[in-house]
Formats: sequence, structure tokens, C-alpha cells
Amino acid sequence: MYQKIGKGPYITSITTGKIIDMGIKDANNMGAAMAPAFVDTLLTHFKETGRTPNYYDGIFSGDLGYIGKEIAIELCNSNGYNIKNNYNDCGVMIFDKEKQDTHSGGSGCACCGTVFSGYLFNQLKQKKLNKILLVATGALTNATTSQQGESIPGIAHAISIENSI
Repeated sequence: MYQKIGKGPYITSITTGKIIDMGIKDANNMGAAMAPAFVDTLLTHFKETGRTPNYYDGIFSGDLGYIGKEIAIELCNSNGYNIKNNYNDCGVMIFDKEKQDTHSGGSGCACCGTVFSGYLFNQLKQKKLNKILLVATGALTNATTSQQGESIPGIAHAISIENSI
């Protein structure tokens, strides 16, 4: 049940993800390891809510970087969803790969939180954005598992945030 207290923005839905392991073993390619989990959660969100990508002013993933972002766009397209027009990655938004020599873009759990709390929340408060879907991504790995050649499972959780309910 929604409760309208305050002036918003409001959380309107949450989609809990599941662990997805596509067998990626390269610890230097976290975007490829996490992109399938992002897409799985995104497709689950669309099916559960009946929404489409165009419902949102913006869809944002947390730290897939340039490579993972392109993989996510391709995987969504192959599942019948075009997210290219209103999708961006928080790691891509923070870093400039040419000027800062970051290669694939940003990485790390701080990208999603930093972009949301610093930039996206202000855009919502100023009503420049009214409906966003924030999908935090994560890799379930550590230094030992990658040294042992084990795969890197990914997971993602989505939260929709809107100015009115």
C-alpha cells in the first residue's frame, strides 16, 4: 500500500533480482558478468509491473561501465525491449573514458549511490525527471575466487522512484 507523506519523490516499486551466472571468469570484465543480471531484473520488472522502457524518463544501472552497458542494450534488444533512448549507466556518467583513461568507465558499488544521491535525486526534486528506474548491480566475487578461475555471478535489484503516485 502506498502512503503519500511529504512532497516526494516516492518509491513506487521494488524488484528483487536473482543470482545470474553466465560463466564469465575475467575479473577485469565485471560489466559482462553483471549485465545479464541487470537484464534479468529489468525484464522481471517489466513483466511484473506491466511497464515498458518508455514509461521511465530514465533507466540507470549501477556500474556496468561502457562494455556492460552495450551488452545490456543488446540483451534487452534480443528480448524485445529497446532501452537505448532512456538508459545510462552510473559508472559511465561519472567517468569520461577518454579524458580520464578509465577504459571501460566507472566501477564499484559507489557509482549507483553517488549518481543517485548527487545527481538523479536533484533531477527528481527539480522535476527535470519524474520517473526513474534505478537498478543497482553487483558482482559476487572476491580475489580468491578469481585467482581460482571460478566464474563471477552477478545480481541486480531495481527500485522505481517517481514524483507522484
